[in-house]
Amino acid sequence: MSKLRNLWSNLETLIDPSDFETALIIFLGDYCDRGPNTREVIDFLINLPSNYPNQSHVFLSGNHDLAFAAFVGVLPPPPDGSEFSETWEEYAASEKREGWYKDDGYEKMHLQGRRWGGKIRDRFNAAKGMEYKGSIYDAGPTFESYGVPHGSADLIKAVPDEHKKFLAELVWVHEEDDVCVETEEGIKHFKLIAVHAGLEKAKGVEEQLKLLKARDTRVPKVEALSGRKNVWDIPKELTTYPTIVVSGHHGKLAIEGNRLIIDEGGGLENNPVAAVVLPSMKIVRDTDVLPK
Repeated sequence: MSKLRNLWSNLETLIDPSDFETALIIFLGDYCDRGPNTREVIDFLINLPSNYPNQSHVFLSGNHDLAFAAFVGVLPPPPDGSEFSETWEEYAASEKREGWYKDDGYEKMHLQGRRWGGKIRDRFNAAKGMEYKGSIYDAGPTFESYGVPHGSADLIKAVPDEHKKFLAELVWVHEEDDVCVETEEGIKHFKLIAVHAGLEKAKGVEEQLKLLKARDTRVPKVEALSGRKNVWDIPKELTTYPTIVVSGHHGKLAIEGNRLIIDEGGGLENNPVAAVVLPSMKIVRDTDVLPK
């Protein structure tokens, strides 16, 4: 939690007060899991609109947030009236290895909620070189931040209504039609698309945006929130009009042309938390030591 507060303080110090007071601030998702302070983080975010009433705040959903929302029962229902249990079949072969949640209420739970609240059989995450924290999502610390053990159905009652409302209202994509960016050739204007992981190169952009704006929960796994290599690059069709695509998710800080990936922290304790400021493209970290 101190990382988020330090980053916010550094942004407030570095940005001109009149600009900061009216800034549009886009949060890129994954407000829960791994770290011990999920409850405090969400409290901080919920209070921003009242503490900074002239700012605009956009809270994107990450894949972890979607799964948290699924577990506590606040995902929007599938638009066709289908059951969340229909999201299980495609990934059923992984149920035993991932130890999907199978306690109170699982019958009506989206796939990602079951994976999030489950107990993974293999305790060591070889990809990250560390032990899993409860589930494949490392959700154990989130349960503990609300005072319940990992995998307990009691979390549903323990999460305050205002936190459930926050999770329920997270958006899957945000667009800005005109943002300014400082370049070597001077100020240029771009369209901006913010989405937690990115957009798939192999699918039409409009098709993807339609699904994301609708928050279509018939989909078992939303690639724009959870993909990796398949969402790293900008879809070619977006190059016809200069478009910035900004994401978090990937555990890296990478700026490659108009593709911005701002996730230096990756949810890991020893990594800094970063933000990018437009139009300057300045990177600000919680670890920056600023002059008094």
